[in-house]
Amino acid sequence: MAKQEDEVILLDFWASMFGMRVRIALAEKGIPYEYREEDLKNKSQLLLESNPVHKKIPVLIHNGKPVSESSIIVEYIDEVWKDKAPLFPSDPYAKAHARFWADFIDKKLYQIGRNLYTTKGEEHEAAREEFISCLKLIEGELGDKPYFGGESFGYLDVSLIPFYSWFQAYETYGNMIIEHECPKLIAWAKRCIQNKESVSKTLPDLEKILAFVQHLRKRFGIDE
Repeated sequence: MAKQEDEVILLDFWASMFGMRVRIALAEKGIPYEYREEDLKNKSQLLLESNPVHKKIPVLIHNGKPVSESSIIVEYIDEVWKDKAPLFPSDPYAKAHARFWADFIDKKLYQIGRNLYTTKGEEHEAAREEFISCLKLIEGELGDKPYFGGESFGYLDVSLIPFYSWFQAYETYGNMIIEHECPKLIAWAKRCIQNKESVSKTLPDLEKILAFVQHLRKRFGIDE
């Protein structure tokens, strides 16, 4: 069990949807922490020492012990600070089900979304179709529920909602309007922002992410 004097440090980058997950989980639990912004082109020695395998953000350092990978960090937060705002369902099957969809988001949605702004031609068109298909599968899992776990905001909501801040960029470079394709998903995202201060105070402006993606495209040599 966590104690009041715990030292919690988060190594992160402002635009990372994976880092946003951790920030939302910490906010849901009301955990005070020190935020350290990383320069991903010049990573700190602390980051390299804390995550020597992947050398990636986010990393949560709890009383000197580093935890890496956003889904694992969120689960760790939920287990250590279990007395407030549980994120995982107590039922083992429901927990496994939530983990399955979070894994789907990590392995499919992230990479396909990246392809929308880093590829051209046939590869880009394939990414566009697959991205919409993925979103529709996720929307099907949501169904008519207010949140993915039912009536309360939980682990799968935390896993997906940071992607909403990237939706304007996905729409711009994917030539799509996500609300036309997945209206229930957009309604869910707006519900999260409206009802959860942890979300509304964490997600950056969509225009700011769009400008960041425009910068990335220039860096990658896609745009002049």
